[in-house]
Parts: sequence; structure tokens; C-alpha cells
Amino acid sequence: MLLVGSNVGIGKSIVAFIPVPLFALLRFVIALAVLGPLLRRTKMQRVKRGEWLNLFLQALFGTFGFTLLMLGGVHRTSAVAAGVITSTIPAVIALFSWLFLRERPDARALASIALAITGIAVINLAHVGASGDAGASSFTGNLMVLGAVGCESLYVILSRRLTQTLAPLDICAYTHLFGFLLMLPVGLPAALSFDFASVPAGVWWLALWYGLSASVFSFCLWMMGIRHVPGSIAGVFTAVLPVAAAVYGIAFLDERPTPAHGIALACVVAGIALASLKTRRVPPVAS
Repeated sequence: MLLVGSNVGIGKSIVAFIPVPLFALLRFVIALAVLGPLLRRTKMQRVKRGEWLNLFLQALFGTFGFTLLMLGGVHRTSAVAAGVITSTIPAVIALFSWLFLRERPDARALASIALAITGIAVINLAHVGASGDAGASSFTGNLMVLGAVGCESLYVILSRRLTQTLAPLDICAYTHLFGFLLMLPVGLPAALSFDFASVPAGVWWLALWYGLSASVFSFCLWMMGIRHVPGSIAGVFTAVLPVAAAVYGIAFLDERPTPAHGIALACVVAGIALASLKTRRVPPVAS
């Protein structure tokens, strides 16, 4: 979660120099350079047609849609705001599970969803009240980040079936292959007309790190950790995401959090903690 949160701010630093479509394409190029060995023909032939359809939908929402919306969003809004909005992913997953999978949420899950919606509303209303183009741009950026949250949540829901039949790293490799193919017509025109020499060397190193951490490191660390930690505890650690994004924004982008950010963050973190608490079982009283 530290990597995911810091990537919110790192992405903002990168798209200040590299156009969003081009950097989105470069992210997949970097990912496939590492995940390419997993794309073995004999292995891919064993994947069923229905699984390929599911993989394509995961790539459409979780890699292609998420990358464009997230990078476009952080280009227009602050890293602090984007981090808070992104931390609502657990609540949005619970909401989508209710809507699409008919998984009825309990009272705590409903409260978590309500708190997440409240947090998002606080941030967006603050920007609606802002004057000038900056307020309008931030509001648009917040909506784009919220769209990225929706894409990532759909990705998680779609992946539930596939994890029963395919290895997690194979799923990651296949979805990034589809993501690269989807992003190619979007990013290639930007690449052909872009002056690569105008980008500082430090930004290229950031782009390399972003591609590796977003597509490989954070994914592997999460999958390794979730094997040994209960899901309820793992949910609590998603609260690290907005903190990491805020620290990066304050330290490297000269951003200053507002009271609206504080209220929104408190709502989101409270929702995550509430949904992750275990119900205490009271032992029966001996008669």
C-alpha cells in the first residue's frame, strides 16, 4: 500500500513532463519487459475461451481504464485528494459486490460505504466551491480518479473467478498484454510526435520505477502478504494509501492539505477500520 500510495504522487510528477497517453503506454512496455517470460504459448493454450473473455474485461477496466483515468486525474488534481479518493476502493468493492454479485453487505459494510461516499463528497464539494479554472480542473480530476477507483473495483470483482483456475502472476501477465494492445493506438500517436530529449533523466527513472512498482512489485507483495494475513487485517492496511500519497504530495509537490482533505480522510479511514473490525463473540454465561 505504501508503493500504491506513493505512485499517486509519482504519477503526477511524471505526467507534468510526459503526456498521459504516452506514459500510459510506457507503463505497459515496462511491465511486459518483466512479465514477458510468463507469456508462454503452451501455457496460454490451456486458458479457456471464457477465461480469455474475463481476462480481457479485467484488462479493459483494471489496466487500460484505470491507468488512463488515474494518470489523467492526478494531472488535474492534487496527490492528497487523489490518495483519499483512491483509498475508498474497499468500500466501492463492497458496493459493487452488492450490486453485481448479490452479496448482501452487513451493517458495518453499509456504514463503510456511506463513510466513503461522504469523504468523496466532501472533497468534491470543496472544489466546486473553489473559484477559477483551478477549482474546475480539480473537480474534473477528482471525478477521473473516482472513475479509476470504479475500474479497479470491477477488476477485483472480475478476478475472483480467475484466481480459482489461473495463477495470480499469469493473470497479471495476461491482463497487461491485453492492456498494452488496448493502449497501443492511444499512446503511439503521442510517441511519434513527442520530443523524448525534453524529459529530464530523473523523470525517466521515475517512469521506470512506476512501471515496475505498479505492475510487478506491489502486486507480488500484496499476493505474498495476503497468504499470511487475514483479509480483515489486510483491509486495515489500505488506510496507508492516502497517507503515503499525502506525504509524497507535501514533501515533493509542495501541496498543502486542507480541512476538507482531513475530514474526507477521517471518514474513509473510519470506514475501512469499521469494516475490518472482527465481531466479538460473547461466551455463553454458565447457568
